[in-house]
Amino acid sequence: MVRRPVAFIAALVLFAEAVGIVIINVVLGTVVKNQDMSLAGTDPGVMSKGTWVLGGVSGVFLVFCGVLLLVAGIRDRAPGRGARIVLIGCAVVHGVLGALTVGLVGWAAFALMMVVLGLIVLTLVAYGPADGEAAAGAEPEQPAAPAPA
Repeated sequence: MVRRPVAFIAALVLFAEAVGIVIINVVLGTVVKNQDMSLAGTDPGVMSKGTWVLGGVSGVFLVFCGVLLLVAGIRDRAPGRGARIVLIGCAVVHGVLGALTVGLVGWAAFALMMVVLGLIVLTLVAYGPADGEAAAGAEPEQPAAPAPA
């Protein structure tokens, strides 16, 4: 089945994206610090440090999502409820950022964001509900009626 390779590929893509996001934010923070200009009275040092922190937090989040996908692929089991919530949040963030990148960066960046979104969603759908959870729309089994005496 394709769910294990998709989970591994999605994890690798998220790891690479984490590195890219951290590098981009470090470069942007350094540029803001070196220009020493103020935006509406905001201290450039604060803006620079904020950019670095955002890059670090975003990178850690993407690595965490990648680890969740990697564990799901290694175990070949659906992620748990908490992991599914985190991965759905990651997919939503990629969808929103994909919509924003069309105007800011271009269609190539949009396509890349949609590929990552598709990999995350495909992994979640391929594994289905986590073990122990009832499938959506499934009716619970009724106990058999006692036989008449």
